[in-house]
Parts: sequence; C-alpha cells; structure tokens
Amino acid sequence: MSDEPEILFEQRGPIGLVTLNRPKVLNALTYNMVKQLHPQLVEWAEDDAISAVVIQAAGEKAFCAGGDIRVLHDQGKAGSPEVINFYRDEYRLNRTIKRYPKPYVALMSGINMGGGVGVSVNGSHRVASERLTFAMPETGIGLFPDVGGTYFLPRCPGEVGMYLGLTGARLKVADAVYAGIADAFVPADRHEALLARFVEGEAVDAAIAAETQAIEDAPLAELQGQIDAAFSAESVDAILQRLDADGGEWATKTAETIRSKSPLSTRVAYGQIRAGAELDFEDCMSLEFRLTNRFMAAPDFYEGVRAVVIDKDQAPKWQPASLDAVTDEQVAGYFASLGENELTFD
Repeated sequence: MSDEPEILFEQRGPIGLVTLNRPKVLNALTYNMVKQLHPQLVEWAEDDAISAVVIQAAGEKAFCAGGDIRVLHDQGKAGSPEVINFYRDEYRLNRTIKRYPKPYVALMSGINMGGGVGVSVNGSHRVASERLTFAMPETGIGLFPDVGGTYFLPRCPGEVGMYLGLTGARLKVADAVYAGIADAFVPADRHEALLARFVEGEAVDAAIAAETQAIEDAPLAELQGQIDAAFSAESVDAILQRLDADGGEWATKTAETIRSKSPLSTRVAYGQIRAGAELDFEDCMSLEFRLTNRFMAAPDFYEGVRAVVIDKDQAPKWQPASLDAVTDEQVAGYFASLGENELTFD
C-alpha cells in the first residue's frame, strides 16, 4: 500500500486545487476520495478567498479511468452496504459539482471514463488536452452510463448521446468538444500556464480563451447523419435493425458492438437516456440511484467485471443472454421508485 494520499488539496492564490493522485491505477475513484472531495468543495464554496476550483490528475495517462469497480464488485458480492453508500455519496458529489456556485474547472488529460466523468464533465468549465480519451463504457460491464450521463448524454448533438451510451465509443479531443463533453482544447503542455493565469487572478473565461487552440474537424461530425438515422429509432432492437439494414462498415461494426454489451444494460440505458432528456439534473441523479440499486442486486455487473477485469477473458455470459429475452416488465422494474430509500440532496 502506498503512503501517498489518494487525493490532494491545496490553495494557490485564489484557486482551490484538487489533484487526483492514484496515477498507478489510472486515478480510479475510490469511496475515500469521494468522501474527502465533497466536504472540501463545500468549504471552498463558502470561503471568500477562493474564487474558483480546479481539478486535475497526477500522471500523463489518465484523468480518471472511473470508479474502482473491482472494489465495488467484491463488496457487492459480499453484500456490503458500502456499495450503495458509495453510489449515493458519489451522486451527491456530482450534484454539488453541477450546482457549484463558483467556476469549477476540470483539466481533462488522458483517459476519462465513468466516475472520472462525474467529477469533470458536470463542472462549469471542461478543458481537454490532446491526450483525452473519453468514454462511458458501462454497458460493457453490465451497468449503465451514470454519474450524470442521464442528463448530459441526451443533450449531446442529435443522437450522439444515445450512440455513446449504448456503444461505449471512445472520443478524442475534437469529438469531445463537438459532443459538448468538453468546452475547449488546451494542449497538455499549456495546462500549467493556464493554471498560472487562474492563480494570478485572471478571470476563468478569459484565461481559458487565451490558452484555447484550434482543433481539427471532429470525425463524429461526419458520422452525425448516420448516427441520427439509426439511433433515433424507438428501441434498441429498432436501432439494430436500422444498422443491419444500412450494411455499411460503420453500421455493421456498431451493431456488433451493441450486441456484445449486456442486453439488459442496453435496454435500460436506452430508457434512461430518453427519459433524461425531459428531467432536471437532480431528477436524473435520482433515477440513476434507482438503477444502481437494481443493477447491484442483479448478476450482470458482477459477470461483466469478472470477464473484463478479473479473468479478462472478454467473454461475459449475460443474464438474460439476448435482447429478445429482456422483458418490458423487467426494464420497468429498474426505474421503479425506491420509496423511502430514494436519493435525496441536502
């Protein structure tokens, strides 16, 4: 075990600086990190000496590769309440970031997935470097795109959010800016200069504008028409039918990708993203907490983590095994109220 703190906090001039500090494990987000970050943000929000918060990560490989799913797998298998407690507190943290009263700047460089997205994309200012690789790959491990995905995915251009949520497609910086996942491209070797501008008291918007550089055309933009044509369909099955009918290379690969994911996860994610288009952020997070409770009590998450992380055979045996076997009633049950256990916000 390392003696290094998992997350670092410091004040630099008027800036509250957060550094995710687990570079050897791609800065995977732990419950301990969530429990430290939330109260620190609350403290800085009330501190007149702090004008903005900046979050960054140690190392060059990752901003944050997501939640520590191996720990969640093991705790869930053991029936520990810590799993649900983690998600409850993580989602409350995501909401605090979304509603933060001061500029919250995420410097996203390297891999940014799952839980890392929750502490970055929900912020007011999202700055990405050329190293960024963004994805919401949860349907591949028997989950759904959470940490605010219910809110931000349906607000991507056209049907891009549905495409990202069902396929787990990975985006580089130009695509991330196009999709609205990032606001600006600032090269990695200029992030320290940008931070220095903040520390010197330059206004956040002006500092980012001064360091922003042009980016190449987004490949995603060229696919927008095909994405919209397929992913506007009224169900996962109908999306696959449209992709199959298209028959082109992109459509064929995309259909194959969706069919490799948990059938239950893709059905739930479809309903989640459609529902989120009409909900405010708090209601989106409450919906995600309902889904999390159901997924943690079902087999696909544990099987997905086994296949991808533990045994690494990449051959999960999903239950149900096919989209046809997933019933409407089963999907609806995931969205049902938790009663007195619903997610609440202070």
